[in-house]
Amino acid sequence: TIRRLLIANRGEIARRIARTASAMGIQTVAVYSDGDAQAPFVGEADVAVPLRGRSARETYLAVDKIIEAARGAGADAIHPGYGFLSENAAFAQAVVDAGMTWVGPPPRVIEAMGDKLRAKRLMADAGVPVLDSHEVASAKDVEAIAPTLIYPMLVKASAGGGGKGMRVVDSAADLAGAVEAAGREAEAAFGDGTVFLERYLAESRHVEVQILGDSHGDVVHCFERECSIQRRHQKIVEECPSPALDESLRERMTSAATAAARAIGYENAGTVEFIVSENATGNPEFFFLEVNTRLQVEHPVTEAVTGLDLVREQLLVAQGEPLTVRQDDLRIDGHAIEVRLYAEDPAQGFLPATGTVRAWRESVDPVVRYDSGIDTGSVVGLEFDPMLAKVVAHAPTRTEAALRLALALERTRVDGVVTNRDYLVALLRSDEFLAGDTTTSFVDRVDVARTRTASRYELADAALAATIAGSYQRAAAARVLTTFPRGWRNSVMPPERVTFRRGEDEIEVAYRPTRDGGLDVSGESPARHVRILAVGDGRVDVDVGDRRIAVDVASHGRRWWVHGPGIDVELEELPRFPEPTVEVVEGGLVAPMPGKVLAVHVAAGDPVEAGQLLAVIEAMKMEHRVVAPHAGTVSEVRVATGDQVAPGDLLVVVDEPGATGG
Repeated sequence: TIRRLLIANRGEIARRIARTASAMGIQTVAVYSDGDAQAPFVGEADVAVPLRGRSARETYLAVDKIIEAARGAGADAIHPGYGFLSENAAFAQAVVDAGMTWVGPPPRVIEAMGDKLRAKRLMADAGVPVLDSHEVASAKDVEAIAPTLIYPMLVKASAGGGGKGMRVVDSAADLAGAVEAAGREAEAAFGDGTVFLERYLAESRHVEVQILGDSHGDVVHCFERECSIQRRHQKIVEECPSPALDESLRERMTSAATAAARAIGYENAGTVEFIVSENATGNPEFFFLEVNTRLQVEHPVTEAVTGLDLVREQLLVAQGEPLTVRQDDLRIDGHAIEVRLYAEDPAQGFLPATGTVRAWRESVDPVVRYDSGIDTGSVVGLEFDPMLAKVVAHAPTRTEAALRLALALERTRVDGVVTNRDYLVALLRSDEFLAGDTTTSFVDRVDVARTRTASRYELADAALAATIAGSYQRAAAARVLTTFPRGWRNSVMPPERVTFRRGEDEIEVAYRPTRDGGLDVSGESPARHVRILAVGDGRVDVDVGDRRIAVDVASHGRRWWVHGPGIDVELEELPRFPEPTVEVVEGGLVAPMPGKVLAVHVAAGDPVEAGQLLAVIEAMKMEHRVVAPHAGTVSEVRVATGDQVAPGDLLVVVDEPGATGG
């Protein structure tokens, strides 16, 4: 019997596991890095143990530290969540050797499936269709095999997933660099830099089957999930069931998945992943990709349509109990869709973003499920994956689920960091998504608006609300003339002016307080009198004559966030006086996001071609390439390997041919 469970993970999955454990009467132990000390999952656990370090390698990948934390906290079981050590057979064995219960499949199964090449051989022996693969262990291997391949090829990490250690290669010339970069990423994320090559099917679907097995020999499937919509090979939308499967294909794929599970003696929760494509005759065919020997990020959609609590099943199976369901008990009830809310900027190629969450508020209506790792005040740093939350809608039909989820996202408040929320809303409402046209090329192929465009009326109303809130904040902070009524003047004064910016738009509000406590306003809209109904506690409620504006308003520094019916805007209040300008260097290439410089490939004086790699920056365990925008000569290199950079920091200066210098 498990009495105290250590969760060897962080963020939303740590909270998710703790929720079920607590419902089962099991105490929880959190472990945390230095940067996660104030995270919600830490404060919500019964016991919390610091791991003393900031990086994944120092903390959530440190086997000895986690085992010692479990012993010290009196834990009798460990749940790994997903990512980090969840598919590390050595860690699973260390837990068992320490006399604790491992919540996952047996170490021998993890070891067999952790080597994706070995896993493919086992699946082929079990009669499951597989794609040909090639392991590349050295530069000599790459050189030998490159001319024989049919491109595009996919470079994949053997030890993990989540899009890390994965690259699409279109030609032999790019293979060596892709293998090297994927290996580095895999080593940083999973502690194992082994990679292999596999045929890349550009127009395909990523479909996976949830499996459950117990120690009594029973195996069931919980139907499929489609996870085809990805960016940088990382999923952003998942749904159950797949819109592409009919009953015949579903039966074939789920049968293959359960056959695979039985062939390897699978226990606990896992996922058999497939790629689905059309063959030359237009008929669907599927190929085995891998077995994820852990809980998946997207497990909530399966829970929604089946009614199962998969974490509960995991904990029961780990204690030697049989599965609570048989195959005939399981049905697909309606449709569920999950999106991953990330701190990233879709307009800048989905680059990760950092910052402090100034406000976090979930939608009350419509009701959807939130699995979040954040709260107001949470800091989004560089060390880990930028996912903030998963949001899941369940409805009788796919269209209803999609539209319900889009509306809930619109009504979700997340201030302080750039997110992909508006992109997700547009994606869910797109004709292509609603039609089920969701192949792996969706993000590149479908023209979904990556940012939301606010109307001038919306911007004007938001600027007015921010102006009023700011005026009241300044009055509340005043230390003189505090007994004078608002709007009192002993002469006629010109209006005060405030200017805001959103993107390329600037909005000016000119206002003059009146003795009735209101404002006479001009600027972006016709002059009018504004009657103030209520201001305070982050709320502005005013009557502008032809309508009422009731919105939530928050600020930090010069940034303002305004939320309400028909309004969802972030504004920057411009300073009244000029400020020092930032250095602008012609031909200069700047850091696109905060991160660490992994490599610098050029020196001052080097000639470069357009598209040539200049430097590599790592952020949140993903590598980002900085390339030359044009041919020319490198006149300056301002960073070195190992440097930490902020967004906008100058990295390299490339002069165009004929230029005299930067």
